[in-house]
Amino acid sequence: MTQIASQIATMSGIELLNAYRNKVLSPVEVAKDTLARIDAAEPAINAFTLIDHDGVLKAAKASEERWHKGAPQGVLDGVGVTIKDNLNVKDWPNRRGSAVTPTTPSDSDAPAVARLREAGAILLGKTTMPEFGWKGVGDSPLTGISRNPWNTSRNPGGSTAGGAATAALNLGVIHIGTDGAGSIRIPAAFCGVFGIKASYGRVPASPVSTMGFLAHVGPLSRTVEDAALALSVIGQPDSRDMTAQTTPPPDYRASLNDGLRGLRIAWSPRLGYVDKVDPDVARLTEQAARAFAALGAHVEEADPDFTDPLAPLMTLWQAGCTLALKQFSPEQRAKMDPGLIAVARDGEKLSGADYADALLYGRNALAHKMALFHQKYDLLLTPSLALPAFEAGRNVPADPAWGEDWTRWTPFSYPFNLTMQPAATVPCGLSHDGLPVGLQIVGPMNADALVLRAAKAFEAAHPFLRVDQPIIKQA
Repeated sequence: MTQIASQIATMSGIELLNAYRNKVLSPVEVAKDTLARIDAAEPAINAFTLIDHDGVLKAAKASEERWHKGAPQGVLDGVGVTIKDNLNVKDWPNRRGSAVTPTTPSDSDAPAVARLREAGAILLGKTTMPEFGWKGVGDSPLTGISRNPWNTSRNPGGSTAGGAATAALNLGVIHIGTDGAGSIRIPAAFCGVFGIKASYGRVPASPVSTMGFLAHVGPLSRTVEDAALALSVIGQPDSRDMTAQTTPPPDYRASLNDGLRGLRIAWSPRLGYVDKVDPDVARLTEQAARAFAALGAHVEEADPDFTDPLAPLMTLWQAGCTLALKQFSPEQRAKMDPGLIAVARDGEKLSGADYADALLYGRNALAHKMALFHQKYDLLLTPSLALPAFEAGRNVPADPAWGEDWTRWTPFSYPFNLTMQPAATVPCGLSHDGLPVGLQIVGPMNADALVLRAAKAFEAAHPFLRVDQPIIKQA
């Protein structure tokens, strides 16, 4: 094995593409290495619903032949990606974390999947999620409990649970997830990787999520640059989504290294309403916010002018769950996550006026306040979550002080689904228990390039810590 081949497990997508271009690695070598590492890690993390060994090797061979001819198919040719199991992949089932969904293969690719395939990416498999993505943790009736690579007794977060766990271990370099109330940022923060939900509509979706305007599609990765490259690909227009942007995205890598000098940045440790934050999270995120000032930005503590928007969020969330479960019989519902059933029942009690009020007036009022806030501040920094990863298999920590609902430890994420703004999480250190902590970066609507640029500046100054194999611990 060559020296560079022995480093595959640590290489970014950009590094792999350079190695293909310079003919020091082949996509087949990388595919075999990646599959071997997936097979070795999977018993510990339980992150996949499907691994396409034969399809991966076939695609890798085709990619190798294209690179040998000096004619790659696209900007991701030969790069391994995973897909969350609520996005259609042609010829693969789409189970959505549910044991009662059909096993029939999808007949087409979702827009993001289609763009990845056109760019030459190699689809490794589908990753785990809670049933219909209804909660921010990583267990489901279909696949059981997914686990955090930093400590397998802990939660990977959700709902892009498997995607974050595989990103942490570099099992593939780009991992596509969805985010309706934090479902990219929550697991990315728990698992110590970068994750971004772009401005709503930047990445088309089809079929459209039952969560409607709350739901975003985006990448998770070990590096900001890999996510920027992925977003430039999956953000291409697609006529199947009438709410998506119709203009092509920029190459988000172009401005990644422009730095932070002169930017006006607000640091909000509690968003003005969060009453409980873990001390390690408070300490590490405050240190990270100070780092932005050291990089040349003007940073000051300031809270946006809004109260906790949980009520409109839950109105839309409950209605979305009701719609998602509409097709299932009582017998099927008896096999589903009881928490999901309870949320769907709450949605059945809502009136059309309740839904319209939250969809139109609740969201718009919040978005207007954030638009005014961004007239003064280019970016907003907050903790990504109120605590590090807690016990796997639970919706909330064992400590009753955190309450009985998963939204109580995710108060920083869901406001920005309501406003549809771009928001990302960057790893900013480890807790005293050795668990990752994330800092959230929020930008004005359509300022996705600025959010990525800020994340890259922080990453360059404070390289993200990595875990190379699951750390096995018992609950």
